[in-house]
Amino acid sequence: MKRLALGLLLLLVASSGEAAITPVTRHVLPNGLIVLVREDASVGVMGASLMVRGGTLFEAPDEAGITNFVHRVMLRGTRRYDAVQLTQAIEDLGGSLDASGDVEYAEVRGTALGRNWEALLTLMAEVALRPTFPAEEVERERRLILSAIQSRGDTPFQRAFDTMLADLYGRHGYGWPNVGSREALARLDRTTLQTRYTALYRPDRMVLAVSGQVPKDRVVRAAERLFRSMPAATTPAPAAPAPALPRGARDIVERPAQQAQVMVGYIAPGLADPDYAAVRVMGMLLGGGMSGRLFTELRDRRGLAYQVGVLGSYRTGPSFLLAYMGTAPASVDASEKGVLAEIERIRTEPVTDRELARAKAYLLGNLTMDRRTTARDAWYLAFFEITGAGWSFPERYTQAVEAVTTADIARVARRYLTGPTVVGLPPPPQVGGP
Repeated sequence: MKRLALGLLLLLVASSGEAAITPVTRHVLPNGLIVLVREDASVGVMGASLMVRGGTLFEAPDEAGITNFVHRVMLRGTRRYDAVQLTQAIEDLGGSLDASGDVEYAEVRGTALGRNWEALLTLMAEVALRPTFPAEEVERERRLILSAIQSRGDTPFQRAFDTMLADLYGRHGYGWPNVGSREALARLDRTTLQTRYTALYRPDRMVLAVSGQVPKDRVVRAAERLFRSMPAATTPAPAAPAPALPRGARDIVERPAQQAQVMVGYIAPGLADPDYAAVRVMGMLLGGGMSGRLFTELRDRRGLAYQVGVLGSYRTGPSFLLAYMGTAPASVDASEKGVLAEIERIRTEPVTDRELARAKAYLLGNLTMDRRTTARDAWYLAFFEITGAGWSFPERYTQAVEAVTTADIARVARRYLTGPTVVGLPPPPQVGGP
């Protein structure tokens, strides 16, 4: 089974250049907004992503979640449509329309049949440029987001993950989820949301990416028409604050649950760092699928884990490398020791060429699979362009991953896998007996 999975991943990596063969048109409007178009006549659909440079990275603790809040309310009404009319309009196009804020960006995104590309872009521009922030919709969306925050707190994996982010990044925008905090959401009013919207939507901090069955030249002309009313920015864009990095800690959070969580996290390099690719490959050596060291040792051999893996992140500032494990409450201590032992082993023992090839195949195979839809391709184009890496980053990243050697793994393991931050989420001990 493992040989079959590896073979499929290698096949996907071999075909991963398909998206790169299709050229991308890049055009900068007079006001500074960047338009990216990948025309692909072989599909009958299209996806679009309108991103702005903003997100939790640029938020203060007392406004945590404001970017996402702004974008959720933007979908609730514009000068032309109320929430119901907007839903009906997008359904008429055979597509979808959504908006949200994230860590490094905020986004209005949509999909439609290829023949309806212009109508979709018109709807997206309506949402992005003419939201009305109806007071009753602000309150309705606030309740929904507060419910989402409650759900995160009640979900063991999400609770442990959010605790890890807070321990790694503290009171920095990288340290909370995009939905923000209950305390901040309760204070944000309609006027504050409108003010943040105005600060976010400046054309020099925006990218429109379109992918699929679209006529590229006409898309550029449509973008010029739809966004030409936005004046060019006259003030410098805000800079993101640098986080204070952790020294390593152990945080145990008791929470009623049938399954316990163990997480071990490290600060890792950002997108522009030369070590970024090697650290992501190292993560796959540890936790990439059923052949990763954590799965092989802690689940297959020792039976400690229900689920196990490693998470990385696309971040411009310090990113993270996070090993996670779901286990039985009685196995929390053994699981933590087991994860730390495997991490120490990769720091002290050389990896094999076969392990390295498998990890690269797993990483690049997943990247290829994630980019196969027009919606995700548009996201990749917009995200890497808005963050400064450039829309072609995935192709350069693929080359960097292929170039990683076993010596690189040994070097980055010694450099980055020190001073772990550990989060344990066991259920509280039972008092008394039946």
